[in-house]
Amino acid sequence: MVKDLLAIDGHWTAELLTRFLRVELERTGLRDFVVGLSGGIDSAVSTALAARAVGPDRVHAYLLPYRQSSAASIDDALEVAENLALKTERVDISPMIDGFEEASGDVGRHRLGNVMARARMTILFDRSLKRNALVLGTSNKTELLLGYGTLHGDLASALNPIGDLYKTQVLALAEFLELPESVRKKPPSADLWPDQTDEDDLGFSYERIDRLLIAMIDQRHDDEVLIAAGFERSMIDDVRQRIVRTQFKRMPPVIGKVSLRTIGWDFRYPRAWKS
Repeated sequence: MVKDLLAIDGHWTAELLTRFLRVELERTGLRDFVVGLSGGIDSAVSTALAARAVGPDRVHAYLLPYRQSSAASIDDALEVAENLALKTERVDISPMIDGFEEASGDVGRHRLGNVMARARMTILFDRSLKRNALVLGTSNKTELLLGYGTLHGDLASALNPIGDLYKTQVLALAEFLELPESVRKKPPSADLWPDQTDEDDLGFSYERIDRLLIAMIDQRHDDEVLIAAGFERSMIDDVRQRIVRTQFKRMPPVIGKVSLRTIGWDFRYPRAWKS
C-alpha cells in the first residue's frame, strides 16, 4: 500500500505543477523565474516545470560553484540547461566564501557548507530583483520534513513546485520529463564537499525513508503499525526526532504578540490576500 502511494502519474503531476507555477507567478505581477541549477535532480525538475510553465526564455538558470565543487555537477547542470533550451550564467562563489573565512577563521566544513548555501541564495535573490523574477524552490518533501537543508539557504525560495513530492517521486517525475540520465542515475548529493552523498548523511536510503515518511505523515500510522510494516524502532525514532527538531525550518519565525492583530497569530491569510 505504501509503495502504491508513492507512485505518481507523471503527466497529471507535471500539468498540475506547471499550472501552479503559472498562476502563482501571475498573481505576484512578476514575469520570470530565477533558479540555481546545481546539476542535481531537484533543481533539474523544478527548472523543467518552470520552463514548461512560462517558456525557457523566462527561466534564468544560474550555476553557482565553489572552487571545490564537482566538475561533473557543473557538466550535469549544463546538460540540463541544454536539454531545456535555457541560457545560463555562471557565478563563482569562491571569493564570497574566502571573504567569510578571512573574517571568521576556520569554522569547519558543516558551517562552511551552510555559508555556501546562503551565498548562493544571496545571488539568486539579487538576480531576481534584477530580472523582475521569483526565486524558484528546489527542496523536496523528504528534505523539508527531515530539515535536511540550510535555513535561508537552499530551503529559501519564493515558490516551490516540488515541496509536496518525496524524493522518490521527484525521481519518477524526472523520468517522465525525460531529463538527462546522468542526472537521474547519480547518487543525490548537496555537493558540499568531495564524495558527499545525502544518503550517507542521513544514514538511510531515500527509498526507505520515503516509505516511512508517507506511512508516518500522510497515512498517520502509529508506531505499532510502522513496526509491523518492517521499520526498525531506531529508524522510526530517528526520523521522528528529525521532523520535530527541525519544525522551525518549515515555519516563518514566531512573533511575540503585543497588538490586537499579530502576523502569524490573528493576521493569517494566504498569499492571495486582497490580490
